[in-house]
Amino acid sequence: MTSPSPWTALLGSELPVVAAPMAGGPSVPRLVAAVAAVGGFGFLAAGYKTPETMRAEMDELRRAEVPFGMNLFVPNPVPVDRAEFRRYAQDLAPEARPYDVALSEEPVEDDDHWAAKIDLLLADPVPVVSFTFGLPEPRVVSALRRVGSRVLVTVTSVAEARAAGELGVDGLVAQGVDAGGHSGTHRPEAPDAPLPVGLLTREVVEATGLPVVATGGVVGPEQVADLLAAGAVAVMVGTLLLRTDESGASRTYRDALADPAFTETVVTHAFTGRPARALRNGFVDRHRAGAPLGYPAVHHLTRPIRAAAVAAGDADRAHLWAGTGYRHAATGPAGDVVTTLAAPL
Repeated sequence: MTSPSPWTALLGSELPVVAAPMAGGPSVPRLVAAVAAVGGFGFLAAGYKTPETMRAEMDELRRAEVPFGMNLFVPNPVPVDRAEFRRYAQDLAPEARPYDVALSEEPVEDDDHWAAKIDLLLADPVPVVSFTFGLPEPRVVSALRRVGSRVLVTVTSVAEARAAGELGVDGLVAQGVDAGGHSGTHRPEAPDAPLPVGLLTREVVEATGLPVVATGGVVGPEQVADLLAAGAVAVMVGTLLLRTDESGASRTYRDALADPAFTETVVTHAFTGRPARALRNGFVDRHRAGAPLGYPAVHHLTRPIRAAAVAAGDADRAHLWAGTGYRHAATGPAGDVVTTLAAPL
């Protein structure tokens, strides 16, 4: 009897291609289902959702008998300086004015319903639970594994990988510097030196011996093959799926990814107070230098502007998370992206 492939052992999937959890809208159940339908594996994103919405999405996939994972943001706040927060709120007033939205005068700090979401996953387990932004408590990891969930932690350095390994997790997500969206760094105020995903994968595998899912700037099947050769058991993609038929990304977001006016991505904390890679637009240019660190306070401050801009089709003020390979994001079925990436394997 042949042994299962390493990605099947970790994720239960036929193919070593994983749909990344993209919080804020893109990672809807239909996208996860489309990826699973061709043998891949997909994550729902619990970030910024209520536990009730999280449960509804879980139930939708269960009714369709689709295996899936769930990603949570670990509470790892970056306290914001109140004077800097108020100064930044004043700087943002011209951005809010066209949409007549109110900006908070005091920082809003929360933990994204952390305890309630953990309780839900313990009462109603899913096959895989992944964590981003830091390390969950050891008791959380142990409890999730006791109910049958495999636990992954996102890491951006060998030091983070070793710390995660000490928790007894089942695997790691190695996020390279080219990844779109928020960096999973455990120290947003003083991150480790960023590494390309191939080098990071090799170093993390060597340092920990744990199964590693590699992610960050993946654009084609050759890169998938290279990352598997570097020791990854699977490869995670996000930006490549944003313009697919099943993506939950807004029209504003989809169009911007194909708009030649956007020529590069940058890492900025101007939108959320935590570093994230996005298309460079007017908001980034106007506020990249002056934005304070402070998560989730800055996220809550800018959210009304960003939501209004997306609704109005204003890509100049929207947060357009994107990896460096965003030009490779194509339209069509998500399943085609997955099968193309896995074709040479």
